[in-house]
Amino acid sequence: MHDDGTVSIKVNGDHRRVVAGMTIAELASELGLEPTKVAVERNLEIVPRSTLADVRVEDGDDFEIVTFVGGG
Repeated sequence: MHDDGTVSIKVNGDHRRVVAGMTIAELASELGLEPTKVAVERNLEIVPRSTLADVRVEDGDDFEIVTFVGGG
């Protein structure tokens, strides 16, 4: 954790600093995404959607987040 209470992470290849202690669901919301409509890979492991509100973002995490797009 940095002195300002943030952690450094990567999201889809982009470096970001976010508030320490936030959950992955909160991260998705901060990115303008609906947590119930995303698939998240954290450090090369899929995070079950049912746990996004429980799993905390940690310094150095590398996320790939994709959204589901409906249509037909």
